[in-house]
Amino acid sequence: MGQRWFRAKQRPIATVSQLDAARLDPAELSVLEVAYADDGPPDHYLVPTVDGREPADGEGAWIAVVRAMADGGEVRGAHGRFTCSRTDALEELLPSAHEAAAALGERQLRVEQSNTSVVLGERLILKLYRLLEPGESPDLEVSAFLTDAGFAGTPAVAGLMTYTPDGGEPAAAAMLQGFVASNGDAWAASLSALAEDPPRGVEIAASVGGVTAAMHAALASRPENPDFPARAATVDETAAWRVSAERQLAQTVSAVSGDVHDRLVRLAPAITARFADTFGSASGEAGVSRIHGDYHLGQLLARTDGGFSVIDFEGEPARSLAERRLPGSPLKDLAVLLRSLDYAARTAERVSPSFDVDGWLADARGAFLVAYGGIGPGQAELLEAFELEKVCYEIRYEASNRPAWLWLPIAAVERFCGQK
Repeated sequence: MGQRWFRAKQRPIATVSQLDAARLDPAELSVLEVAYADDGPPDHYLVPTVDGREPADGEGAWIAVVRAMADGGEVRGAHGRFTCSRTDALEELLPSAHEAAAALGERQLRVEQSNTSVVLGERLILKLYRLLEPGESPDLEVSAFLTDAGFAGTPAVAGLMTYTPDGGEPAAAAMLQGFVASNGDAWAASLSALAEDPPRGVEIAASVGGVTAAMHAALASRPENPDFPARAATVDETAAWRVSAERQLAQTVSAVSGDVHDRLVRLAPAITARFADTFGSASGEAGVSRIHGDYHLGQLLARTDGGFSVIDFEGEPARSLAERRLPGSPLKDLAVLLRSLDYAARTAERVSPSFDVDGWLADARGAFLVAYGGIGPGQAELLEAFELEKVCYEIRYEASNRPAWLWLPIAAVERFCGQK
């Protein structure tokens, strides 16, 4: 199970078995059940094959999925069914899609991601959800909502496929969207600008701020939809934010050792007090709606026309589907994006020590927030609390995955606490 899309790499595998299979010529759509030795629940994975192996570009497996979406209906397996459907956008993106799909080229993206993405004829992109999670997929749900709401800043959804085991709950299996020609993502664009033309990096931050404002406005545009509310935060919700932040801090302190642990222990009372003060009085200042949920610079395509498009509305993968579908504060998206700008700037400083990192960050943060439409004083405190929570997560992540980068979020938490 060395595939990038296999999520549970830390869990000991007991067995792998085929739960179901459905024929979609020239491919077979297999559903594998992975059971674990730790007695936790099994996972189900979607594995398309052609002649018993992963499909190769040009063999038609991916085109077959597109044609099934264009036709609608079901593809039966022995113990479940794949249900396919299309949206109005498909006719605009690929007129007469069933016939036209046959002429599309297939190009699987060889990038690090938890799903499989295939570009079809440079007109469509098919995302295959490898991990089949029962319930409403936030990525598919939010992407479709934004398409229907007329938000042009995300690729239009053209079709979808779900898998439903007999007697079970549907799980997202694939999403078809319009292909957006890009030169990488906003993270790469920002690093390039910081190396060559730092003022251009500020312009990128402003452009992203405008896209972010439009995205949040679209997500809040239909408050009568119970799945996409737009209202003031309740006391229970702000209390839950406080609990989440305090849990993040506790997990972070436990995840590190040595000098880093000692420094965090000294700072923990001040951080806890800030979370209590800010989230405890936030219900009058905070609004809630659906949000992106994992909104860093890598989640925006740097389009070839100079703009940016938002992708990947799956939310934080460590959270359950139910948690990822909860309404949240749009300020949380802003906090994560601002932390991403900080990472970009301090990465650039490591390459060029003479770079004025603090000056650039002040300009970039200001440009981003001005383009977003600004925030009020009460919101500023809440935004900072969400940033501080994210920094705690960053420390835990770096301790587990990139210890050499611990310096970055540790320095950030000390700045937030007024120690640098």
